[in-house]
Amino acid sequence: MLLIVGGGIAAYKALELARLLRKAGVAVRPILTAAGAQFVTPLSLGAICEDKVYSDLFSLTDEAEMGHIELSRSADLVVVAPATADLMAKAANGLANDLASTTLLATDKRVLMAPAMNVRMWQHPATVRNFEQLKADGVHFVGPDEGAMACGEFGPGRMAEPSAIFDAVMALLEGAARPLAGKHVVVTAGPTAEPLDPVRLITNRSSGKQGYAIASALASLGAKVTLVSGPTALQTPAGVTRVDVETALQMLEATQAALPADALIAVAAVADWRPDEAFGVKLKKGKDGPPAIRLVENPDILATFAHEGPNRPKLVVGFAAETNDVEEHARAKLARKGCDWIVANDVTEPGVMGGAENSVLIISRAGTERWKRMPKEAVAGRLANKIAEALA
Repeated sequence: MLLIVGGGIAAYKALELARLLRKAGVAVRPILTAAGAQFVTPLSLGAICEDKVYSDLFSLTDEAEMGHIELSRSADLVVVAPATADLMAKAANGLANDLASTTLLATDKRVLMAPAMNVRMWQHPATVRNFEQLKADGVHFVGPDEGAMACGEFGPGRMAEPSAIFDAVMALLEGAARPLAGKHVVVTAGPTAEPLDPVRLITNRSSGKQGYAIASALASLGAKVTLVSGPTALQTPAGVTRVDVETALQMLEATQAALPADALIAVAAVADWRPDEAFGVKLKKGKDGPPAIRLVENPDILATFAHEGPNRPKLVVGFAAETNDVEEHARAKLARKGCDWIVANDVTEPGVMGGAENSVLIISRAGTERWKRMPKEAVAGRLANKIAEALA
């Protein structure tokens, strides 16, 4: 578990929380903010956690030993205690100007916050907005409690007691928030590449980032995830079994081999056509001009597995990358393919195709959900939770 200790008088409770967790056999790696170090010392926190205390985003030594990206993903759970108004605001708005906020922005793991602040700060409209945004982003909360505060005021804002935070942590780690435990989900991701000759191929601009993020989010909710991936340069997400393929025919075969499954999430941008002949030698320029290339249709992977049959997953989700009339085309695809949902997006938006952000429509027979533009990891987290609800 990664423990981020924010700057507030309640920071002393983080020491007791760490002691309870270590006693229960949970490994605790601490991050101490500069403000948090005004209340507890790195020496005491490190001694209780029995691990190195991290605090400096720009430490050459720390970055060499464990970069902040690896640090953000090295644990099963990230806990912020105390979660100050400042830390909540940074996390809710994607700010990253120190190690703690950068870690929260870079992590692909579940986050639990234990808020602690003055009652007026807790009730301020800005904090209320940030709290609601963080909940919508999938952040878990414990507390705050109501009671007397160090400033002399009384009301909600006290950090939950270490024992309550401990119970929340153990519930998350032991599976109460892993609703996909015991479920098998197959995810297809990335482009396919259809060879023309040993050098050239037909492919598309898909990076695979959205599919990989979804596979990671599903695994974090406890699912057994098989990721059937076209050619990408991405690293395999933790806890995910990856099967590499190149062509649409290979993706069809690998997906079939991965079944049965509880859900199929077909994110991959599969080529609709392939050359009818892959030449064994490199085609050369000639005086007769370029060769004529005849294309043949690839199998429809989504429709193949969405049709009713003994191996049809309970939930089949397709993706639609569109350039115009997004909702209209996506609804037609939903009817044509026979899947349960279509996740549609407009790939003409800057930074979507191959980029780090996405804005999507979730289309089903029950209606349409419109999600605002957000990082692909956030899209993946929300979609994974929706999948978990559907499979419950």
